Amino acid sequence: MSNIKGKYVQILEDLENNIKNPEDLDYAKEKMMELSMAFMDVIDRLTALTDAKIKEIEARQEEINNKVSNVQSLVNEIESDIYEEDEGYEFEIVCPYCNYEFTADIEEDEKEEIKCPKCNNIIELDWDQEEDCSSCGANCPHHSSQVAEEDKKYKLHDEDDNADDQDNKEDEDM
Repeated sequence: MSNIKGKYVQILEDLENNIKNPEDLDYAKEKMMELSMAFMDVIDRLTALTDAKIKEIEARQEEINNKVSNVQSLVNEIESDIYEEDEGYEFEIVCPYCNYEFTADIEEDEKEEIKCPKCNNIIELDWDQEEDCSSCGANCPHHSSQVAEEDKKYKLHDEDDNADDQDNKEDEDM
C-alpha cells in the first residue's frame, strides 16, 4: 500500500512540475482525485463482496462441520454397539441331562462350560458348533441324545416301511 501512495505522490509532483497554469493544475489534480476515488470505491466494493463470500463460506463450513460431527457421533455409537465388549450375551440352553431349558447370560465366548440351575450338572459349551466331540469320542450325553433321537426317527421310518410292505402283500394276496 505504501508503494501506491509513493506512486500517487510522484504523479502529483510530475503534474505540478509540468503544468504551469494554476487552473489547469487544479483541474488535473481534481480529476486525478476523482479517478483515485473511483478506484477506491471499486476496491471497497470488491473487499465488501469478498468479505460477504468469506462469511458465506464460513457459514457453510460451520454447517458441514456440524453435519460431520453428527455423523461422527452416530458412527461412534454404532461402533460402540458393535464392538462393545462389556455386554454379556444371552443364550438359550437346553440341559442334555434333564432337558431343562434356561437362559444364560454369558459374558465371554471363551467360557467353555456352564452349570445347569436345575440338576447342577456341568454342561460343556461348544462355540465352534462342531458335531463331533473330540474330547469324548462322541460318547457324551448330548451326542447320546442325538443318536437316540436319530434311532427313533430311523425306527419310525422302518416301521412305516414295514407297514407299507405288509399292505402291499395283502393287496397282492387279494
